[in-house]
Amino acid sequence: MAETLQLTHIALTVRDLDVSIPWYERLFGAPPVVDHRDPSFRWAAWRAPSFGLHQHDEQVAGEFSERRSGLDHVAFGCATRDELLTWQARLDALGIEHGGIVDAFYGSGLAFRDPDGIALELFAPPA
Repeated sequence: MAETLQLTHIALTVRDLDVSIPWYERLFGAPPVVDHRDPSFRWAAWRAPSFGLHQHDEQVAGEFSERRSGLDHVAFGCATRDELLTWQARLDALGIEHGGIVDAFYGSGLAFRDPDGIALELFAPPA
């Protein structure tokens, strides 16, 4: 059964959508297709990538840590390492700090963090 499952979207909880939405708009180059208020939280979503942000009315204190049980990081796929170079230039132009492209036997990654410190990565398979 597992081979038939597909990941449909990722939703991250953030502290302030008024800060995070513009940041992700700049990253993705497009506004969210939805910015909605439910009774206990507000959420925004993009169609491509299938990605969402939530801001809950009752928040739990604490900083994001990939060392805590839960989310380690979110990786967005790139077709090639050359595409990673293009993204690296885009992050530089947006003033988003990153760790540079790291090459490994399993592929190449470009790591950075969002305004809440959530670990994000752009990843390309090995050539």
